[in-house]
Amino acid sequence: MPELVSIVTGASRGIGRAIALELGRNGGSVVVNYVGREDDARATAHAIESAGGRAIVEQADVSVASDAERLVESALAAFGRVDVVVNNAGITRDTLLLRMKDEDWDAVVDTNLKGAFHLIRAAARPMMKQRFGRIVNVASVVALTGNPGQANYVSAKAGLIGLTKSAAREFASRNITVNAVAPGLIQTEMTARLGTELTDKMVEQIPLGRPGTAEDVAGVVAFLASPAAAYITGQVLNVDGGMVM
Repeated sequence: MPELVSIVTGASRGIGRAIALELGRNGGSVVVNYVGREDDARATAHAIESAGGRAIVEQADVSVASDAERLVESALAAFGRVDVVVNNAGITRDTLLLRMKDEDWDAVVDTNLKGAFHLIRAAARPMMKQRFGRIVNVASVVALTGNPGQANYVSAKAGLIGLTKSAAREFASRNITVNAVAPGLIQTEMTARLGTELTDKMVEQIPLGRPGTAEDVAGVVAFLASPAAAYITGQVLNVDGGMVM
């Protein structure tokens, strides 16, 4: 089998960048997707190529169905196949439920959940033809616990877990696995906004005693895309240092 061809959404920074780099090492081919940070996306692609992989950079907003379809078409045009899809793109619009505006709800659900639906639907067609595929959705431990001030984000991530399980049942007969990872407190630009005091309180709830890194998540995603995980589908793997058990 040739080296895997992967599409990683939201790959310009943070967890998405780490996943793209991990999948692109040693000859992997990656479509580095971004919405508004082109320079960062190109830096990710350059790092992949420096590590021995191949990469193209594609701007697309997966909350728009035609953009998701174009992303798959770009992968097929550049590399001839699509083996792995990582639905990592995500945004937040945090506020208490009673203060949440419809547009805050819609923006988060459209990107974090509907975007994954769009890309899975588009990528499943070539995956079914080649009778191979690995789909990994990046959820969150808050989908399992809830979180005040994040009703939109939590709902989208919980929906993503449901989508994972349903898609896993639909595609299993074509040798396509669908799994999710649920990161806990991971050191990224997004979590840096929490501030030191809140972060320290959260770390106290983590048995391993530290925040995770983007590379911690990337390693699990790479495992789920590997031959070692061929008999795993419909699962949610927490990457949280034991925060949620």
